[in-house]
Amino acid sequence: MSEQADAVDLVDLLSVEGEDLAAAWVREVSGSLGRRVSAAELERELRELYEALVEALRQDAVDVHSEQMSEVRALLTELSRSRARKGFSPTETAISVFALKRVLEPVLRKGSSEAVHAYLQLSRLLDELGLFTIETYTQTRDALITAQAEQLLELSTPVVRLWDGVIAVPLVGTLDSARTQVVMEKLLQALVDTGSEQAIIDITGVPAVDTQVAQHLLKTIVAARLMGAECTVSGISPQIAQTIVALGIEFEGIATKASLADALKLALRRSGVDLVAHRDGLR
Repeated sequence: MSEQADAVDLVDLLSVEGEDLAAAWVREVSGSLGRRVSAAELERELRELYEALVEALRQDAVDVHSEQMSEVRALLTELSRSRARKGFSPTETAISVFALKRVLEPVLRKGSSEAVHAYLQLSRLLDELGLFTIETYTQTRDALITAQAEQLLELSTPVVRLWDGVIAVPLVGTLDSARTQVVMEKLLQALVDTGSEQAIIDITGVPAVDTQVAQHLLKTIVAARLMGAECTVSGISPQIAQTIVALGIEFEGIATKASLADALKLALRRSGVDLVAHRDGLR
């Protein structure tokens, strides 16, 4: 039997009972996904995919990377990205493809040897499509995770305006080189945007500082000075102080304070603000 004849048999197999097969495919996938995808959306996705697959086979598509399979790949890419964004697992995503195999099995029991041969051909193609789906899903999930990590990094590094000419970066949690780099960029940009001449880097909520992070903080302070601003580091815990001394990192010439309140007082004095003691605080 020639490959062309196989393709014709395969198209016939999918076309003769196409409506019933497509409906059975939707039911099979719907059962595995529960109600997390609406019936209307699932119906649209799988019927479009079914019709595109039959058309590709009618044009003698031989594998998932064939030019004739471009529409199928596009639909699978859209499906995979949608599943990834909705939090489905790779298995739940790929089942949308592999379920078509189970749907075809009852048809083969009453079919001829040609139908069996056609099924085996389709099975190989569906395996390739399933792998393509998983690859696309994985790429989408990686992109989502990267984007979410960047968003969390931005949210965890706020720059706040404490007073006219005074801004602060209160840091909480573990500092690494990537986050410290974000601190530098956001602080320097805030100095430009607000025209501030005093900046406070508060590390009260930072449990530990290593050599790389300390060096990044020093670079940030030097960069701020080059822009005409003075930096004060507040909230250095005894543990961090011991670590800095043990590492031999020099903070000479850099103002440090035990608390953010003390750092703010220093920044205000540097700004020429007269501070008056009051029972409710400084005014």
